[in-house]
Amino acid sequence: MDSDITHLKTFIRQALIEDIGDGDHTSLSTIPAGQQGEAKLLVKDHGILAGVSVALEIFKAVDSALKVEVHISDGAEVQPGDIAFFVKGSVHSILAAERLVLNVMQRMSGVATTTHRVVKLLEGTDTKVLDTRKTTPGLRYLEKLAVKIGGGVNHRFGLYDMILIKDNHVDYAGGTAKAIEAAKSYIHANGLNIPIEIEVRNISELNEVIISSGVDRILLDNFAFDQLKEAVAVINKRFITEASGGITEDNVLEYAQCGVDYVSMGALTHSVKSLDMSLKAVKSN
Repeated sequence: MDSDITHLKTFIRQALIEDIGDGDHTSLSTIPAGQQGEAKLLVKDHGILAGVSVALEIFKAVDSALKVEVHISDGAEVQPGDIAFFVKGSVHSILAAERLVLNVMQRMSGVATTTHRVVKLLEGTDTKVLDTRKTTPGLRYLEKLAVKIGGGVNHRFGLYDMILIKDNHVDYAGGTAKAIEAAKSYIHANGLNIPIEIEVRNISELNEVIISSGVDRILLDNFAFDQLKEAVAVINKRFITEASGGITEDNVLEYAQCGVDYVSMGALTHSVKSLDMSLKAVKSN
């Protein structure tokens, strides 16, 4: 968790530098210094709210004196007209934080909403949905957090927390067995404690993996449904199974019904629609 907080604080600091630069000259020129005010986060769309906890960190980074009153927490279903929170304090500070808060919450809520729809589709099966590394550079932590808020499961975060042997690795290594043995030797030599997953493209490669053993998960990539059912039967619960390749909301249930433990979907993070929301000034009476 400490690394997550460090990652988040680094992101916020860099994002604020990108947006504010040497000052919010519009606010500085039009609003007197020290003026106090209040704003509300107004939801204008249906979906799953995500990013409230991040917004609190953004407000804190901009001005620790800002007071936020949260009315709706991460993971809640929202609809147009809902107010997620009120923020009070320096108007300059509220406006300096406004765009970053909205960018983060709109994007995260879009990811959480898409994930939630998939999770609902998978109800009644034993299959869970995974995200991928197909994320926006610099926003991976936030997007994967949004997947969890939406009820999904995080796959590896990066290249460092799992060995995932894909087709190119197999081809460059000289075959499935060689790639697995090299990975096992590497883990032992470097004292690592990370899982090994391998991608297979057909039943022949699957059989090689089963004979070689030493992996924790098998990724069944771009298998037709009949082949996927056959592969799951061959594996017979000896390994964790994951299906990937061309999985959408329209066909995800059919993939799950083939009996895999996981389906991975890049669409959770790479092509979602952001939820519409705005930070509106609350006018004093």
